[in-house]
Amino acid sequence: MKKTTLTIVLTVFAVCFAATNAAAHCEIPCGIYDDAARIKQLGEHITTMEKSMKRIIALQKETPVNSNQLVRWIMNKEDHANAFQEIVTQYFMTQRIKPSTQAYSEKLILLHKMLVYAMKCKQTVDLANIEALRSLLKEFEGLYM
Repeated sequence: MKKTTLTIVLTVFAVCFAATNAAAHCEIPCGIYDDAARIKQLGEHITTMEKSMKRIIALQKETPVNSNQLVRWIMNKEDHANAFQEIVTQYFMTQRIKPSTQAYSEKLILLHKMLVYAMKCKQTVDLANIEALRSLLKEFEGLYM
């Protein structure tokens, strides 16, 4: 009887654990893709990075510098740049852009450029990197959709 109870408890635990990890998009051919939503998410990450950069620039000018808020905005910018890169690599490059896809090379080039500019957004508060990302995303959306 104890063995059965333990098995049930472990099974319930495994199901609950698996359910919490299923929130991220899988890498199996499940067929549940929402490309427009992913492109919208990329745009939201760009906007958040831009807002973070502007707050960082403003906070650096304050006397005394509010280090706590400065670090929080830097971390926010970093988190959204990482999330942007995750969508580009794990969603588009890994799952959606196939070698047989029309304009394959052009799409890969745009995605790679977006990765580079997202990296530059992590390294600096240069708003030109934000504008480059927006432009590349718009170009990619036109080519992809």
